[in-house]
Amino acid sequence: MLPPGRTIGIVGGGQLGRMSAIAAARLGYRAHILTEEAHGPAAQVSAGVTVGGYDDPEALRAFAAAVDVITFEFENVSAEGLDLLAGLRPVHPSPQILGISQDRLAEKTFLNAHGAATAPWAEVSDDASLDAAIARIGLPAILKTTRLGYDGRGQARVATRAEAVAAFARLEPKPLVLEGTVDFACEISVVVARGADGQMTSFDPVENQHAHGILDLTFAPARIPEETADRATALGRQVAEALGLVGLLAVEMFVDRDGSLRVNEIAPRPHNSGHWTIEACPVSQFEMHIRAVAGLPLPPAARHSDAVMKNLIGPDDVALWPEILATPGLIPHHYGKAEARPGRKMGHVTRLFPRGSLPGPFGIAAALGRLAPVEGCDLPDERP
Repeated sequence: MLPPGRTIGIVGGGQLGRMSAIAAARLGYRAHILTEEAHGPAAQVSAGVTVGGYDDPEALRAFAAAVDVITFEFENVSAEGLDLLAGLRPVHPSPQILGISQDRLAEKTFLNAHGAATAPWAEVSDDASLDAAIARIGLPAILKTTRLGYDGRGQARVATRAEAVAAFARLEPKPLVLEGTVDFACEISVVVARGADGQMTSFDPVENQHAHGILDLTFAPARIPEETADRATALGRQVAEALGLVGLLAVEMFVDRDGSLRVNEIAPRPHNSGHWTIEACPVSQFEMHIRAVAGLPLPPAARHSDAVMKNLIGPDDVALWPEILATPGLIPHHYGKAEARPGRKMGHVTRLFPRGSLPGPFGIAAALGRLAPVEGCDLPDERP
């Protein structure tokens, strides 16, 4: 176990690092951030900051010298930089896991090799492989970059060959991946924590709804049959075990209309769909992340309340901040970002309900007020 008073290094300075640093402080640790933005969300609440590039050897060595153990808060960091850090301090999750999650081809290959179904996919590196992928997978489909895409960026839905050719010319870096569309009932995610001793715990599967490619609402628990939820939990743990994870892993999945599960992607760090755990669980995803990284025991990821989490996206949602603060029942989180750019995550709110009493769409809309609307999971049998 890492003793209290030691320093946890977090690569990345965004809101996930911010909430991880706050969780670390509750456990008696200091957080030290490596970031390219001196006054970003994580730096505002941390004991120390190293400002530098994620691939800058000088900055990386200075950062490592100031910390006892290292983790990261988002995937778009340098895998080579993390390899350098791993030669200086323990890094959890490992650079190898980061490398898998950074590349959609490596990710899908790994998942399929370890028994996790995905949407049909094919690598696309030139015109010939594009035509071969279309012939095998069909259209419409989604053409995606293999790296650096998130929140709907780096991808294009294509319905014709002409659209696919134009998107292939536009999207960078290459190679790309063509994914078949899935007629799914809803999207869910499972957050799993695993320690170095193999101990695992996982939060209840949650249901996610997106707007414009960005997570909009998360419902805890997912409104799916209990048997489907149990299979999703087992699948999340299966992936964490296969990776040899030490830390936290979010596994996003599609639930087909027949109840089958397909993994969409993995994220080896705290996840947007786990923010509800701060208020609805005795131990949040952020504390569980810090516990795993620091070698502390992992308590059960219990949920004492149902919850709805709503992202606040700039500029429209965050413009409602005064109204949010004045609305009873809404639990606000502001990330401290100065500029509310379109599509930028500026904060979130959580609304709690007694366990087992998550309301339907009209009740949730009433609870969220102007932050609604909502739609339900289109499954024939919803979990009570």
